[in-house]
Amino acid sequence: MRAAVFIRFIATAGSVALIGLVAGCQSASPPAPAQSTTALSTMERVALGANACWFKSGDAAFKPYRLAPELNSFSGRPRILLVQRNSPESRPLAVVQAEGHPARLQAFGPLFSETMGSRMTADIKRWAAGGKGCS
Repeated sequence: MRAAVFIRFIATAGSVALIGLVAGCQSASPPAPAQSTTALSTMERVALGANACWFKSGDAAFKPYRLAPELNSFSGRPRILLVQRNSPESRPLAVVQAEGHPARLQAFGPLFSETMGSRMTADIKRWAAGGKGCS
């Protein structure tokens, strides 16, 4: 009887030690997934940031414009356009596009030479790199 109790004690102690060893090897939290650097995922981040910070926030500098995302591009260059609010079919005033993996961004158009151009460039770079929030 004593031998059976002793064997059960050893087995239980061994199980507890094994559980403690396995738990000690695990990290506190799983590693964050790596941020995607594809052209589409980069432009999605830029589009979400631009929409939230420039348009939905009611920023007066962007009142005369409208965001026109063109993320489903068969050319492999997803892009967003800033166009006149009352004339969305007119020539874009700003174009931001990306291509490749990792994404290479291009931004051009007359709005980038205006006073708001440097702010737009800084925001776009921050959002493309994974940053959040508005400036």
